[in-house]
Amino acid sequence: MPSLPSQLAARIEAVAGVDPELRPATKPQFGHFQSNVALRLAKAEGRPPREVAADIVARLDIDDLCETPDVAGPGFINLRLRSDVLAAAVNAQLADEHAGIAQAQTPQRVVIDYSAPNAAKQMHVGHLRSTIIGDCFHRVLAAKGHTVIAQNHIGDWGRQFGMLIEQALDEGLDLDALDLAGAEELYQRANAHIKADDDFAARSRDRVVALQAGDETTGRMWDKLVGLSKNGFNQTYARMNVRLTDADYAGESIYNEMLPQVCADLEERGIAVHDQGALVVFVDGFDAPAILRNSQGGYGYDVTDVAAVRYRVDELGADRLIYVVGSEQTYHFNLIFALTRQAGYLPERVEARHVGYGMVLGPDGKKFSTREGTAVHLDDLLDEAEQHAAPQIALAAIKYADLSNALQKDYVFDPERMTATTGDTGPYLQYAHARVCQILRRAEAEGHRTGPVTVIDEPAEQELALWLTRFGEAVDEVAAELTPHKLCTYLFELATKYSVFYEKCPVLRSEGQVLSSRLGLCAATRQVLAAGLDLLGMAAPERM
Repeated sequence: MPSLPSQLAARIEAVAGVDPELRPATKPQFGHFQSNVALRLAKAEGRPPREVAADIVARLDIDDLCETPDVAGPGFINLRLRSDVLAAAVNAQLADEHAGIAQAQTPQRVVIDYSAPNAAKQMHVGHLRSTIIGDCFHRVLAAKGHTVIAQNHIGDWGRQFGMLIEQALDEGLDLDALDLAGAEELYQRANAHIKADDDFAARSRDRVVALQAGDETTGRMWDKLVGLSKNGFNQTYARMNVRLTDADYAGESIYNEMLPQVCADLEERGIAVHDQGALVVFVDGFDAPAILRNSQGGYGYDVTDVAAVRYRVDELGADRLIYVVGSEQTYHFNLIFALTRQAGYLPERVEARHVGYGMVLGPDGKKFSTREGTAVHLDDLLDEAEQHAAPQIALAAIKYADLSNALQKDYVFDPERMTATTGDTGPYLQYAHARVCQILRRAEAEGHRTGPVTVIDEPAEQELALWLTRFGEAVDEVAAELTPHKLCTYLFELATKYSVFYEKCPVLRSEGQVLSSRLGLCAATRQVLAAGLDLLGMAAPERM
């Protein structure tokens, strides 16, 4: 069901003929909402704004939602929702297993590409934001009733595996005894070796050819390297409380056999052409072509991503594609989407969107890295946050810091500030939830009955009740616009409004129906805070 503000706006628009652009009232005495629709219509109608406003009010049919509207000032329409309507809306939300999140009328199959670490290397700070943001999208869209298909596009193919396997053979290394950190050390040794030894470099190239040709020994060693990589990634994902599993791994290797087919198809149809020995596609509006196959016959990222789009549409049945990759890849994905539209691999019915994001900065405001200039390991970053708070609090601090600002912005990784239980932080929301839980525990211990909500006469009660009913709107906006900071803002406002309510409307010191009604508001607040925190990938602790 549409939210109360949405229902009210629709009724006014039916009379006024334009969007009333409802805004929260500036002061409680003005009601809950105000509209300047009469001021906007007055000039066109050649009438005084107050006259237009009075005419609209006279024709409105909103008695089932509001008290009698009034006209204020130069022609503002003030509206106050009925207390019983607000109470009923909160009670309906409490009884709803989805906590007021409306299920999608037309559920989609949504493919989200996120995280995407490289095999045989530990996850680093560069994977932090993709993993957190993608997981939030996954949770929100699934909560709306969509089928979400995660695709963890890991780098598990290419020249690095030739040198890794060759180095392991040179050392007589048992890959079964290796963990992900050990694999990264092997990579570093192989990288140094290939720079210093031309023979080793040649053997590594031959090893790549053997891998691509299906050589059994090489393939077995590659399997072990990918397997130990997954084990390492899974440990980090479990620690981060994200929903990625082995079923979501979709490495570059799965597209290997598709690349010649894509090239042949595009060339036969005249979409791809030869240019300086390479097979490329020139796309209108882009300065440089997409390179499908280079002059040496090798395939690169462009053709792999073209094959991935085709696979996700044809095989996975995607209605919507979301790529959560750093903002520096915006040009690349715009090119890929344009190319695949031109080729017919990406039909117009399928939405494709690249969600870019900024960098994680160190306390000095520069790109987060070690003293040696290398990327900081993700687990080390989590360790640093946990020096300031318990694991679930530290994790909430990191995720909220990531999600609470516009994604394109860089943000500073400051564990001490992020883990504070005051201010606009993840731990503050967790503390608010724990505080509500404490009140409800005390009420139960004292034998008080919780809810339903029946009495909401105080302005702070009404503010809280109204805000609770708008949770579904906030989730809808994130699902449509992919803007998780708006859900963070909603939850922070909820915690703030609850704090005002608790201060101005004594709960446990109340009596009778007022007490049970206020406990109902507390229960609804707990429900929405817990649901919202879960959508952000954060725990909702009952005690802190």
